[in-house]
Amino acid sequence: MSVSFFIAGIIQGSIADKGIHNQDYRVELRTLLKKHFPEGKVYCPFDNHPNSLNYGTKKSKSVFFDLMCRAAEADVLIAFLPEASMGTAIEMWEAYHKKKVVISISPLKDNWAVKFLSTAVFNDILAFERSIESGELRKIIESTR
Repeated sequence: MSVSFFIAGIIQGSIADKGIHNQDYRVELRTLLKKHFPEGKVYCPFDNHPNSLNYGTKKSKSVFFDLMCRAAEADVLIAFLPEASMGTAIEMWEAYHKKKVVISISPLKDNWAVKFLSTAVFNDILAFERSIESGELRKIIESTR
């Protein structure tokens, strides 16, 4: 199955300065997706814009809106949300409105954005990995095509 993935997830979150959250989850997710969907394409905003917090206003605005479009174009958006993230919520919203598969990896299952925009919610990466290995994720994707 050829499918495109967009890895959304917390970068800055509620950090008030130019700090960011640990981004190791992106490597884990990309590795899982490549292993189980070798024919798939994976787009990761952080890989393509690792220094985005240092962009000027014009470039950062352009990148922000480009990422929202990319999120809506991918077949599947994977949202990693150990806590709330405004950017990820907007990406989820855009994908949802384009009728794409939105998979959330989050303990925030009662958060309305997570609850109502997600096709499926997994509590953590291990639960997400189990869904891939069992074939559940593939079935979710196929059922929406």
